[in-house]
Formats: sequence, C-alpha cells, structure tokens
Amino acid sequence: MGCGTSKVLPEPPKDVHLDLVKKVEPYTGYKTDIYKHFIKGDGDAIKSAIPSPPRHTNPHVEQAEPRKNRVAKYRAKFDPRVTAKYDIKALIGRGSFSRVVRVEHKATKQPYAIKLIETKYREGREVCESELCVLRRVRHTNIIQLIEVFETQERVYMVMELATGGELFDRIIAKGSFTERDATRVLQMVLDGVKYLHTLGITHRDLKPENLLYYHPGMDSKIMITDFGLASARKKGDDCLMKTTCGTPEYIAPEILVRKPYTNSVDMWALGVISYILLSGTMPFEDDNRTRLYRQILKGKYSYSGEPWPSVSNLAKDFIDRLLTVDPSDRMTALQALKHPWVVSMAASSSMKNLHRSISQNLLKRASSRCQSTKSAQSTRSSRSTKSNKSRRVRERELRELNLRYQQQYNG
Repeated sequence: MGCGTSKVLPEPPKDVHLDLVKKVEPYTGYKTDIYKHFIKGDGDAIKSAIPSPPRHTNPHVEQAEPRKNRVAKYRAKFDPRVTAKYDIKALIGRGSFSRVVRVEHKATKQPYAIKLIETKYREGREVCESELCVLRRVRHTNIIQLIEVFETQERVYMVMELATGGELFDRIIAKGSFTERDATRVLQMVLDGVKYLHTLGITHRDLKPENLLYYHPGMDSKIMITDFGLASARKKGDDCLMKTTCGTPEYIAPEILVRKPYTNSVDMWALGVISYILLSGTMPFEDDNRTRLYRQILKGKYSYSGEPWPSVSNLAKDFIDRLLTVDPSDRMTALQALKHPWVVSMAASSSMKNLHRSISQNLLKRASSRCQSTKSAQSTRSSRSTKSNKSRRVRERELRELNLRYQQQYNG
C-alpha cells in the first residue's frame, strides 16, 4: 500500500521453497539483462537508451529505421508462436526471474498480459511450477485468469487477463466518495473469490490491497485477486495444514508467527486487515520495528480510535473483530463472512456517511511516510554495514524469544 511497502519473508524452513518473484518490483539493473532496452511505453513506441542523433540530421528520417530495428530485434527474443499470435506492446513489470509485458491479440485486438519466466534457473523453474499449479485450476470471475501457456526449453510464457483498472486504494482516493456500502460491495467480490479458492484447497497466503486490482477503469468494474506467487494448493482429502512462514509482515496471521501448522484461515485474517484499512485508510497493526509489529499481531492489539471510526457502524466493527481473532478456530470462514449481516445487507442499515476524506487523507499520509522512510533508508544504507548486521541479529534473537514465549502461551 503505497511506496516502499516491502515484502519480507520470515525465515522459511530449508526444505520448503518460497516463490520470491513478486510483481512489479523496481528494476535495479542486471549486467546480462536481455530486456534492458525495452522500456515501458505505449503501442510500438518502444524506446531505448540510445543517444539522440546529431542536431544537423533530420530526426524523422534518421530515427524511424533504428526504432523499427530495435522493436524487431526485441520481438525476435520471443518465441515465434507467441509473436505470431500477439503484438508485444509494453513492459509493465519486472521480477528477479520474470518480466510482464502488455500484449494485444492480433485477431481480436483484446489486451492481455504475458508473464515470461526464465526456467533455465532453478528458482525460476520452481516459481513457474508453483504458480501454474494454482492458475491452471482456477476459473472465477474475481480471480485473474490464465489464458494459455507457451513453453520452451529456457522459458515459459504465461498469457493472462490484463487488469487495467488499477489498485483498490488508488481507485478509492480518485473516486471522491466512499461509504460502507461501497466497502461491502468490494469485500463481497473478494470473499467470493477467496471462498472459491478455499473450496479448491488453495490458500493465497499473500492477500493485501496491492493484489486486489480492478479489471477496467469503469465504475462498474469487478475486483480481481492477483499474484499467486506464495499460494499453496492442497489436494482433496489433504489435511490442509501448512508450515511455511511467509507473507507480508503487516498481514501475517498470529499462528504463522508462532510457527504452528496453519490452515486457510490465514487468508481470513488478512481480509480482516484489508477491511480495517478499507474503512479507515490506516493499518490495524503497524510499527517500523518488526518485533513490536509482531507483538501487536500476536496480541491482536488494535483500536478504533481517530477518524473516521466514530462514523463507522458497530456492525462493520463486528465484522472486522470476527476476522482479526487471534485463535484461528474462532475466526470467520469465507462463507461465514459472506453471511455476516453487514455484508448481506450491503450496509443498508449502516452509516451512509461519506468516509472518503478521512480515508484518502490517511492513505496519502501513509504513502508519503513510507516513501520518506524508503528514501531515508536508501541514503544511509552505505554507512550501516557492521552495525546493521549486529542490530539485525539482535532483532532476530528478540523475535525468536518472543515467538517462543507466545508459542508456549498459545499451547496452553
């Protein structure tokens, strides 16, 4: 949510693989990057970092041919089966072992996204297998859809639906009006998708606002759940218990932190966090210190103080409380959440006050704070080597002790 949100994965077990390729990571450059001249643009206007022609030349004459050559050269890197069917338009995301490009189907002119994963690297191969395992099984209106797959010896091309409507909270800020009824409409769509996933034995494990996208810019657009890099798929009849410690810190459920086997109820905890943010623009659990953040989560410590909470209905707060329950056995399931009076009534009996001003101010304030802390961290990074390593070891020891203490309490 906003600039600088980090994805930190707490120590995974050594025998379990985690998909570390996350969407739209800022590009830092690789010496062997074959995509380095393919910069985001529209249509065929794909530009590269090539010096401009001398002033005495005619740019319209001199630039036309080189640009054509560059575009053709880049497209030649794609498998011919892909370029025979799709026009490559623009780069829209980069990961350690993947690229996401916007394309257009030549026959229908329908836009799609293609995720290229380099499978010649072990990590890329495992990422691909993990994501495909989930996406090949799902077909739901509120979940990003895999259209087709092209495989080569060193790459996999995953053709997927393209969500062009932007992130959930970007839309809220731009909308100008947001009520509890709007919130229930959003949550109903997300809950429908989550219930479907859980029915298939799939746990997303990284639900957060950045992974909830609008399909198109129109007011009637649906919400789509995206980014299944950390998802876990269980076969029918499996005990559905997972052990991998993973996720985004502010959205991690308590049972994950205490290293207990957990179920798909961790997704419901994350939805409780999202619901809290949706109605206030603030986080229920937030602290720059990871140990203090985890302590808040383990205690289930949050409040309804400050704007706009006095204007939010008790029914909405009850909905959040039933999701942000430390004991996962007491937490609502997706089906129960869909049947909660606040969602069923579409907030008809709730306050219809426009919460937009408070939510937008809080969201923008948090985004600005995140950006500032990121810039500050980048400017001081070079002077923190030994000291940073020492303080990190201290934090890790504190976290282990904290986890052990709460695990003992958790076990009775």
